[in-house]
Amino acid sequence: MTDLSAPTAIAVSVCTHRRNDELRRLLDSVVVAAEELGRRGRVGVVVVDDNDDGRARVVADEYTDRFELGVRYRHTAARNISVARNAGLEASLEFADRIAMTDDDCVVPPGWLTEHLTMAERHGADATTGSMVLTFPPGSPSWLDDEPFGTLGLLTQSDGERVPRCGTNNSTIDAMWLRDHPDIRFDPELGRIGGEDMVFYRTAMQAGLHARFAADAPVFEQEPPDRATLRYQLSRAVWMGNTEAVTNLRAGDATRGRHVLRSPNRLRQALWRPARRHLDRQPPHARYCLAQVAQTWGLLLGAFGHELDHR
Repeated sequence: MTDLSAPTAIAVSVCTHRRNDELRRLLDSVVVAAEELGRRGRVGVVVVDDNDDGRARVVADEYTDRFELGVRYRHTAARNISVARNAGLEASLEFADRIAMTDDDCVVPPGWLTEHLTMAERHGADATTGSMVLTFPPGSPSWLDDEPFGTLGLLTQSDGERVPRCGTNNSTIDAMWLRDHPDIRFDPELGRIGGEDMVFYRTAMQAGLHARFAADAPVFEQEPPDRATLRYQLSRAVWMGNTEAVTNLRAGDATRGRHVLRSPNRLRQALWRPARRHLDRQPPHARYCLAQVAQTWGLLLGAFGHELDHR
């Protein structure tokens, strides 16, 4: 573990693709989080640009003087998120004691870095993670908020609880731990279908990584208008179920047979939801029921060896 008696050097690693405006919005929020951290840490940013044309360089240059440890720019153009994430790790390891990761379409609250660092110090944790909450743009269909689409797949546990998984949309990891485990990196084979972060963290935990949940350190993903449709939400649910199966199989956490056996129970729970809510005189959440059915279908596809591309 890093010596926490001195200010911690923190790298915020972000991979980006075709989202310059969103990247600026994220970096603005990271500036505030870095300022709120105060003397407890010094913050630098690593921007990994996976665009062919290197369009994110101009954004990285705009923020160089806004972080105490500056901004490091890397250009991968690999069209493979695992390659980009690994490039972010290697650049971060050049200067950081701790590496924070989030996505270019997220924003972080002012206390984001403080809460993660506090959780790591309190529990001596190698890694920390928090929730990623979906938010929808003004004018979106009301059912997106009335039904719990923003929480589909949401990681929620008690503050300080030891976690079985982390997400790169909202996590930190000790740099020394990564230096001591150079074989644990993101799998390029998963860089086009997704789930690379789940396998990365599950593999790390199998190697002894100690991770805790920081309940007061959420990030907020701001969905674009073209995702505020039932069609997109159902396709997302299918991919989430598929990714769950693929990553569990890759990490050795479950067999194909176990996923097949899980599916009928999940399907029953999904179909029972509208009936139960009707009995309780609540809106049936029929669309969310469909999303849960779609997620189960994705799980089954993964169990039978179908890996869906999430590019």
